[in-house]
Amino acid sequence: MKKKHLLLTALILLATTVGIVWAADHIDAPGVTSTTSDITDFYAFQSPENPENMVFVANLQGLLAPAATADARFDEQVMVEFNIDNNGDAVEDLVIQATFKDGMARVYGPAAPSETGLVSRVETDGGMVEAGITSYGEPAIIGSDKGMKVFAGPRDDPFFFDFAQYSEIIAGNASSFNNPGSDTFAGTNVLSLVVEVPKSMLGSASTLNTWVESKRKI
Repeated sequence: MKKKHLLLTALILLATTVGIVWAADHIDAPGVTSTTSDITDFYAFQSPENPENMVFVANLQGLLAPAATADARFDEQVMVEFNIDNNGDAVEDLVIQATFKDGMARVYGPAAPSETGLVSRVETDGGMVEAGITSYGEPAIIGSDKGMKVFAGPRDDPFFFDFAQYSEIIAGNASSFNNPGSDTFAGTNVLSLVVEVPKSMLGSASTLNTWVESKRKI
């Protein structure tokens, strides 16, 4: 496959992967115009079914109403890249990359990147795992190979945030959140990419730093 250059369009930084870690960003600045590449959440955690595996989750296109979810599509011009730093220098040593075309998600890696930073190439040398993209309301389609599992498709937005109470706190009208509070994002959906990977494919380091990017083809 011809290697393609892609340019960074969105980034979520994440702390060290010990236990469950996550980051979320549902409402972007006005300058962000490409909602199809907008990352809302990033999760990285040890598989609850297999402690020898790690799971990486990127959610995109947040705040999808149920009526709009069936027509939502992964952007075929956008690649999602999970970056993994296993020596603590904040530079990716391995990447797991996903592209989308003709109803399929294609996941490459983990592989050492030929370029680091804002511009990436699709790294095909580490092999590929495919999964059909699950349609809204249909049973999950799971692709598997090389000990990896892949899912791509719509899911209920997992992020809980009481935006109304947050606004009251910012305005000085309240000092804390309520328990349990109100879920602002209840009833909305995201497009999820989930990749489960054997830890043995991520290097021997006991600590990993990881972050996710969406990169648009140029």
